[in-house]
Amino acid sequence: MGSQDGYLLDNRQREAGRRFDAFAELFDPWTFAHLDRLGLGAGWRCWEVGAGGSSVPAGLAERVGPTGRVWATDLDTSWLAGLASDITEVLRHDVTRDDPPAAGLDLVHARLVLVHLPDRTEVLRRLASALRPGGWLVVEDADPALQPLACPAGGSVAEERAERIRRGFRSLLAERGADLAFGRSLPRLLRGAGLRDVSAEGYFPLTSAACRELEAATVRQVRDQLTGAGSATDAEVDEHLAALAGEDLDVTTAPLITCWGRRAEA
Repeated sequence: MGSQDGYLLDNRQREAGRRFDAFAELFDPWTFAHLDRLGLGAGWRCWEVGAGGSSVPAGLAERVGPTGRVWATDLDTSWLAGLASDITEVLRHDVTRDDPPAAGLDLVHARLVLVHLPDRTEVLRRLASALRPGGWLVVEDADPALQPLACPAGGSVAEERAERIRRGFRSLLAERGADLAFGRSLPRLLRGAGLRDVSAEGYFPLTSAACRELEAATVRQVRDQLTGAGSATDAEVDEHLAALAGEDLDVTTAPLITCWGRRAEA
């Protein structure tokens, strides 16, 4: 991620690994369907921004092969241990301050990164500047305000509790500077960065075991903040986590907006 000053979901916590695993299960097929469609393949030079876990940079390295190159960067690279190779370089990097690790790139990709950063527009321009003419920038970010419900079916005590806890979590994000309607702004921002052929799609998993695991890991990670803000009691958090451990609570993620555009040819 970018600077962790004020970042609610600290990647140094143990629960971050469970969140990364859930992200990979939920979103990697969607992400790579888009990257593959853009032509990702042998010899590409790619920058994975705010990598967090290893699944996306590993997938990039598999596709670009020995003639390609992947830079995986983050402020905290502890979850990228063992990823470095002749193809992949792992770098500690603050995307809000540091220059790109390379120039003339075929692909720059960031997933669930920019929404947490203060100078999102400037960061996006920095990412675009690292592309070669014709290279692709792909940015994926959540838009919780686009579909704010945790349990769209609603009606039960467990679902009402889940909604209250989700509202508390969104309030914590907003207090830390996250833009809860950021995802929908990506097409405009990519065009503003000078990119062409801009398109976007949304992905909204309604319920799954990975959705429940992501919710549980997130709630465990911010439990103290939720109870401290009065969003839920310790007993209610325990009840919510117990419900998530079963299969009857249909809990969603926020819609993920995937947006892509290419740098104009010279």
